[in-house]
Amino acid sequence: MIIDQELENKEIAKQYKELLQISYQTLSEKDKKMIRLAFDTAVEAHSDQRRKSGEAYIFHPINVAKIVAQQIGLDATSICAALLHDVVEDTGCTLEDIERLLGNNVAKIVHGLTKISSLKKDKNISLQAENFRKMLLTLHDDVRVIIIKIADRLHNMQTMDAMPEYKQVKIASETLYIYAPLAHRIGLYNVKTELEDLSLKYTEPQRYQSVKSKVEESYEAQEEYINTFSKFLSKELDKERLNYTVKGRSKSIYSIHRKMLTQNIPFEKVYDKFAMRIVFKSTRAKEKLLAWKIYSIVTDHFTPNPTRLRDWITAPKSNGYEALHITVMGPQNKWVEIQIRSERMHEIAEKGYAAHYKYKQGDNKDIGIESWLNRLQEVLENNSGNAVDFVEDFKLNLYAKEIFVFTPKGDLKSLPQGATALDFAFAIHTDIGKKTRGIRVNDRLVPLSKELKSGDQIEVITSDSIKPSKNWLDFVVTSRARSIIKSSLNEERKARAGEGKEMLRRKLKQLKITMNDKTIQKMLLYFKFDNSQDLFYRIGIGSLNNQQLKEFSSDYQNSVLNFFKRRLRSKNKFEPSTSTEITEKYDQLVFGKEKEPLAHSFASCCNPIPGDSVFGFITVNEGIKVHHKECPNALSLQSNFAYRIIPAKWIDSSSEAFVATLKLSGIDRKGLVNEVTKMISNMNNININRINFDSEDQFFTGTIQLSVQNKTILDKMVQTLSKVNGIDKIIRE
Repeated sequence: MIIDQELENKEIAKQYKELLQISYQTLSEKDKKMIRLAFDTAVEAHSDQRRKSGEAYIFHPINVAKIVAQQIGLDATSICAALLHDVVEDTGCTLEDIERLLGNNVAKIVHGLTKISSLKKDKNISLQAENFRKMLLTLHDDVRVIIIKIADRLHNMQTMDAMPEYKQVKIASETLYIYAPLAHRIGLYNVKTELEDLSLKYTEPQRYQSVKSKVEESYEAQEEYINTFSKFLSKELDKERLNYTVKGRSKSIYSIHRKMLTQNIPFEKVYDKFAMRIVFKSTRAKEKLLAWKIYSIVTDHFTPNPTRLRDWITAPKSNGYEALHITVMGPQNKWVEIQIRSERMHEIAEKGYAAHYKYKQGDNKDIGIESWLNRLQEVLENNSGNAVDFVEDFKLNLYAKEIFVFTPKGDLKSLPQGATALDFAFAIHTDIGKKTRGIRVNDRLVPLSKELKSGDQIEVITSDSIKPSKNWLDFVVTSRARSIIKSSLNEERKARAGEGKEMLRRKLKQLKITMNDKTIQKMLLYFKFDNSQDLFYRIGIGSLNNQQLKEFSSDYQNSVLNFFKRRLRSKNKFEPSTSTEITEKYDQLVFGKEKEPLAHSFASCCNPIPGDSVFGFITVNEGIKVHHKECPNALSLQSNFAYRIIPAKWIDSSSEAFVATLKLSGIDRKGLVNEVTKMISNMNNININRINFDSEDQFFTGTIQLSVQNKTILDKMVQTLSKVNGIDKIIRE
C-alpha cells in the first residue's frame, strides 16, 4: 500500500482544526494550548502505527475526541484525555509523562481509560465480564472515564468493516449488551441510538438491511405527514406567540426491529415509527407552565391517549432527562408521540452529563446521575462474587423504566419499574434493607414481594434479629438489593463453611481418614460438589450427615479403582452421546471454519429448528448447545463467553421432523378450529402432535404443536394460517 504522507498530514491538520471548531463547550486560549499539546503528543506517540484499514492510527483518537467534543460535549480536559486514551497501552508514553505535560486530571482519566491487559486467562472466568466490572469501578472516580470509553466504542463501531466477521459479531454483541445500555443510563440518547443501530448491522445484517430499506421506502410519505402535522401545530402555537421549533424524528432501525420482534408483527404494523418534538424557548422559572400550556393547545385539537402521558418535568428520570411526552390521535387516525421540551431540557436530553454541567447553578450539585453513581458505588463495594452474575444483575437496571414512590415523610424516590417493597428498603439504606421485618404500603401491611406502583407511600419496619434469606433473591429486581443480599449470604456461608471445615476434620479423624487435598478432591467427586467451600458449608449446616460420611469412608477404604469406575459411569450418564449417525439424508448442522458435523444438543431456551440462524455454545458439562441467534440469552453468551462460541449453519434439507409450537389468538367464530386443522393436514411434511383451543367472550387462544421439516415450510404455513378469517396473531414459542 503506497501512502501519500503529505496528503495524510494535511488531513490530520484539517481534522485538528475541525476538533476546535465543533466543540460544544467554549474553549479558552488556555484550553486550546492544552489540546494542542495533547494532540502533538498523540501524533508523535502513534506516528508508526496503522489501523487494520490501512489509515494512520492517529485518526482514531482524533475521531474519539471529536465525538467527545461535539456529540457528547465534554470539556477540554476530556478532549485531551480522548486524544491520549491509547498512548499508555500502545506506545512508549507513560502516565508520568502525561501528568508532567498536562496535569493530574488528564493523567487520572487516561489511567482509567487504559485497557486491562494483565487479567489471568482462567477457563472458568469470563474475561469480558471482568473487564466490564473493572470498567464500572472507574465510574465513580470520574464519570468522564466511562463517557470517553463509550465514545471510543462508538468510533470502533463506525469503522469495523475491515475486521473479520467473528470479531464484528463479538464487538457488536458487547456493545448491545453493556455499552448501549450504559449510554442510555447516563443520558446519551443519540449515542445510544447509533450504537444500537450499528450493533444490529453486524449481529443481524439481513434484518438490519430489511428494516433499513423499508424505512427508506416509506421516508417520503412519512416526511409529508410530518410536514402537514407540523404546519397545523405551528399555526396553533403561533396564536399564543410562543418561541419554539417543531421537528419530526424517525425511530431508530433497532427500536423498530425490537418492536417487530417483541410484538411479533411485520414492519407495516409498527405504527409509531416517528415522533414529533416541540422545543420552546423559556426562562427556567416558566418552563413547566409553558410545557403544560403547549400540552393544552395540542390536546384541544387532537385526542390524547391518557395511558401514554409521561410527566418527566415534575419528576425527572434518574439520569436527569426532563420532558413531557403525550400520544395523540393525529391526522389520518394515526397515533403520534409528541415530546415537549424547553431548550435547556433538549440540550440535557442530547448531551446528558455535559449539559447538566453547563446548567449547574450555585449549590445545585445534582447533575442527574449523581445519586445513581452513589448507589452504584455501594453495589460495586458489596460485590465480590462471580463477574458474569454481577454484570447480569447490573445490566438489568440500565434500561429499566422508572416509577416514583414516597417515603413516610413525603420524599420522592425513583425505582425501576417492577421493583418490590424489599427493593425500596434497600434503596433507602443497606442496613434498613438487611433488617427488614415488614413493610407498609399506603398504610397497609404487605408481603416483601409486593410490586410497587408510582405514587405509593412506603414505610419499612425493621428488626435487629432479621437477616437476609436466600428466597429474598427471588423477588428483588434492583442490582443494588441483589448485590447486598448475595454479599450478606456469602459472608454467612463463609462463616458456616469455616465451622464445617473443623467439624469435617474431626469426623474424618474418627473414621481414620486424614483430611488433605487428595481426600477433599475425592469427596467432591463422590458427593458431586463444585468446590471445597460447598462441601464444608454442607457439613456446617448438617445436610451431610454421619451416615453419608461412613458410606464415603467404606468406598474410600475398599478400592480406589472401583470408586473411580463408579464415578465415571455416573458421569457418563450426563454426557451427550456422540454415537448418533448424521447421514446426508438428514438436515445437518455443521460447525466452525471446517464445517464439521459435531455432536450437539438444542438449547431449551429457544428450541431452534432447521433453517433458523444459529450458533454453537461450548458448555462446561453438556458439550455443544445450539442456540437461535435471537435467543434471549444470545447477547449475554456472545458478549461474556465469545471464546466459547462456535459458528454453526444448516446444510441440505431433510425429511427429519422437528417440533415447533405455535400460539394463536383472535376473534372466535364457528368452524375456525376445523378450518385450521384441515388447512394444516392438507400441507405436505407437517403433522399435528397436539392441539388445544380455548374461547372466552368471543376471544380465542390456541396452542398447536407440530412436527415440521424445516423453517421454510413452517414460515409458509404460518403465512397461510395468518390469512384465515379471525386469526389476529401467530407467535412461535
